[in-house]
Amino acid sequence: MEKSYIPLSEVRKTMSVKWYRCPIESSKLRKLSRRSDLQGWFQAGGHLTLFIFTASLAYYFWDAKNWPSFVIMLFAHGTIGNFFSGVAPHELGHGTVFKTKWLNKFFMYLFSLLSWWNPFDYASSHTYHHRYTQYLDGDRENLFPLDPHLGPVFLLQIFTLNIFSKPGRTFGKGGLLSTIYLTFRSSLGLVGSIEIPSQEWLQALHEDQPTEHRKSMWWSRLQLIFHGSILAYSIWTRQWALLFLINFFAFTANWLGYFVGMTQHCGLQGNVSDFRKCVRSIKLNPFVSFLYWRMNWHTEHHMYAGVPCYNMKKLSQAIAHDMPEPRTLIGAWREMLEIRRQQIRTPNYQFDTPLPASANKILMDNTDELASSIGELAPKGLR
Repeated sequence: MEKSYIPLSEVRKTMSVKWYRCPIESSKLRKLSRRSDLQGWFQAGGHLTLFIFTASLAYYFWDAKNWPSFVIMLFAHGTIGNFFSGVAPHELGHGTVFKTKWLNKFFMYLFSLLSWWNPFDYASSHTYHHRYTQYLDGDRENLFPLDPHLGPVFLLQIFTLNIFSKPGRTFGKGGLLSTIYLTFRSSLGLVGSIEIPSQEWLQALHEDQPTEHRKSMWWSRLQLIFHGSILAYSIWTRQWALLFLINFFAFTANWLGYFVGMTQHCGLQGNVSDFRKCVRSIKLNPFVSFLYWRMNWHTEHHMYAGVPCYNMKKLSQAIAHDMPEPRTLIGAWREMLEIRRQQIRTPNYQFDTPLPASANKILMDNTDELASSIGELAPKGLR
């Protein structure tokens, strides 16, 4: 463990960040914050439909012993399904996707169960992440410095099957073997080595939120039962394709999820109360943005987390005059790699995102509770 941190219970008492948020009319914010079951079904139902479609085609090709087509469809299935892990449960956890509340919970649990994601640990972590973004004592969901790693072995894994990746400085369990191991430990109420930053953070969350920890433990048991049952059925019936289509899809073709997800905070500033300095937005084509649940507008999401994902582009347009120009995906990666080179020479270096001349730099009081809303993300102990 790199350093000692103050208990999270003390953080809540002593730390209060007055975040800068780009000005927006209250009436416009309220309009953008409206939830829609129709839009929710398009997003969640559409993503699930793509997942089922690619799984069905892959199974068909497996059954027909058309191995080249099976591999291609398995790659597509993993690419699409990878966004079930963390991305879909993130938006559904905020409770902003559907107007009907139980639908948010239903799809959050469904996507999480399939993808080995733990929504209870994540709800605690992400509540702190939004309230104290990149202030180390209160947020270690992404522990700086982050390394935009492009090593050959790692690239091979994210374009095939991610078996051996280890948990590190971001929230998550790593690759297939590490995920199974950590899920088993979680089912016993344990975490991995607290020398690993993500596991130290998890331990701190468990100590702070024991009720959510118990839920997390039972959830891990349910995941082991579910995936163990699929494994047993696959062996019994010799339907080996089910292992790849259900058990292992979250570790297959992780490339796109990694390339877009890494851009959110990597290389930016910590301990600064301006989301424009510690969060990065990027431009993506409509299909990838759909798979990513529009989280490419990540700065806007941090500013106004109560706005549903399908309204994020409209929000970005409404406050564009006060925001940095969103990067392209390639531009963001060039920026991150250059920052990392600088950090190797100067370990404490952090990139200071330039603001446009039209940007406001003065904190403005905003008494509208909707402005600071994070939806229904916070567990009971953090409300």
